[in-house]
Amino acid sequence: MSENSTPQRRSFVQRLVRMSTADIMRLVFLCVLAGFLLAALNVNPRDLWVDFFGTLAESWGRFIRFITESAGWAIEYFLLGAVLVIPIWIVFRLLRTLGRE
Repeated sequence: MSENSTPQRRSFVQRLVRMSTADIMRLVFLCVLAGFLLAALNVNPRDLWVDFFGTLAESWGRFIRFITESAGWAIEYFLLGAVLVIPIWIVFRLLRTLGRE
């Protein structure tokens, strides 16, 4: 290399559009992940184009409703199981404590 030679710098556009195979694979993975998320939230792609913020608000409402219903379901089954498990646990705890004496 001579003293006057400097590495050629790429232009802004060249740097912008340059993509490696890893970049493309990452982009494909993120698109599939976003697709699964939107499908889970029951979002129609057509609705996103027509009313983006309205569709997001609707999806957020469905998500919150899903979380609250799931929490209610979990609490109900927790209490149902506790009715059986807690008395049995108390009996075993008493028997173990009495056996150590």
